[in-house]
Amino acid sequence: MAAQRCARSRLSLPALLLLLLALGSAGAAGAQWSGQGTTPHLQRIFLGRCAEYLALLSPQLRDKNCTAIWEAFQAVLDKDPCSVFPSDYDLFINLSRHSIPRDKSLFWENNQHLVTSYAENTHRLTPVRDVLYGRTGDLLSWCRQKNASGLDYESCPTSEDCEDNAVDSFWKRASMQYSKDSSGVIHIMLNGSEPSGAYPVKGFFADFEVPYFQKDKITRIEIWVMHEIGGPNLESCGEGSVKILEERLKEMGFQYSCINDYLPVKLLKCVDHSAHPDCALNSTNA
Repeated sequence: MAAQRCARSRLSLPALLLLLLALGSAGAAGAQWSGQGTTPHLQRIFLGRCAEYLALLSPQLRDKNCTAIWEAFQAVLDKDPCSVFPSDYDLFINLSRHSIPRDKSLFWENNQHLVTSYAENTHRLTPVRDVLYGRTGDLLSWCRQKNASGLDYESCPTSEDCEDNAVDSFWKRASMQYSKDSSGVIHIMLNGSEPSGAYPVKGFFADFEVPYFQKDKITRIEIWVMHEIGGPNLESCGEGSVKILEERLKEMGFQYSCINDYLPVKLLKCVDHSAHPDCALNSTNA
């Protein structure tokens, strides 16, 4: 009997492997888009972030209605995942928008983690992720199933799949509103170590933020070109794509300045690289 049980176990192993492969193939077939699927517990996260923002970060906005804001956002979840347009978020933006403190706006490209760390939850500056409408959607993913109702938790489209996807359209609309509401001194943080260029001439910043800068609200623009500790230093002020941005701002009639490795931000980067020569505090590097 023992020999027979062992024989059955050996014979069932290939069958088990085939079953697992079949299940894996079925799961892969279900992921028809190239992006991450809808974030689990999306509604709970959204409402929790909204409530936290109003209660702890901006109590002056306590009259905002998180449930109404969610319902306005939720309307896009009934749309085809490749037919969601920035205008579909108009009601959501109108219900959640609020003023941005003067001189506190921070735009960026290829620097998300550094921007988040330096802004320090609006204590220093207020990037788009730190206004209410940006906070509710930050780092989340969402879309409806392609040919059925309900959310798709397997995958969601990105720009590689279709232009008018739910998440990109969200950030396009948020970026436009953020630019329109920014005033005073505007800060732009770029990554001079990015191989594709510090200022992508096609991207959210170039296409959905710069064109919506308000000439009558903005007094000056500061560009910070940050480089990775230890390099490479691929672009700096007045070079490559940074020069393209500078010329664009000049043509638009804005006063601007450009600083390589803005010292307060560089010091923050050096917290994780304190022994590196680039972080030595002396008159030459300062």
